[in-house]
Amino acid sequence: MSISSRSAVAIHALTMLARWEERTLTSGEIADSLESNPVLVRRILGSLRDADLAHSTEGRGGGWRLARPPRSITLYDAYAAVETGPVLAGHPHPPSRECEVGRNIQALLEDEFREAQRAMEERLGRTTIADLVNRVLEKERELNLQR
Repeated sequence: MSISSRSAVAIHALTMLARWEERTLTSGEIADSLESNPVLVRRILGSLRDADLAHSTEGRGGGWRLARPPRSITLYDAYAAVETGPVLAGHPHPPSRECEVGRNIQALLEDEFREAQRAMEERLGRTTIADLVNRVLEKERELNLQR
C-alpha cells in the first residue's frame, strides 16, 4: 500500500511555500528541491490552485504562494487536492464464486479498506503545513548542532 507520489510532491511544495512565505517561489525552485521535473511540479501546483491551497502570479517576480495560512492547510487537504481515488483498491476483476474465499473476500476487503482510508484521512487531517515547517526547522537546528 502506498499513496501515489502526487501527495508527497504536493505536501513538499506546500511546505516550501510556507517556509518561504515572504516571497513567491517558481515551479523550478520547487522542482530543484524535489529533484524533479518542473512540468510535474506545475501540474501538482495547478491542482493545489484548483483546491484554493496555492495561487500564482505571472510576470516579473511572479511565482507561487500559499492561498491560505499554513496553519489552516492540513496534509489531508493536500492529499484530497491531488489524489483521484482510494489508496487501497479491490481486485481488478471479480474473484471466483466457486471458492469460499472468492465469494466473500471482496465484501470483507471493502469494509477493511474503507476503514483504513478513513483512519488515514483522519490522521492526515491532524497535521498542518505549519506543523511540518516547524518540524523541518527543528531538524535543521539538530543538524546544525551536530556539525
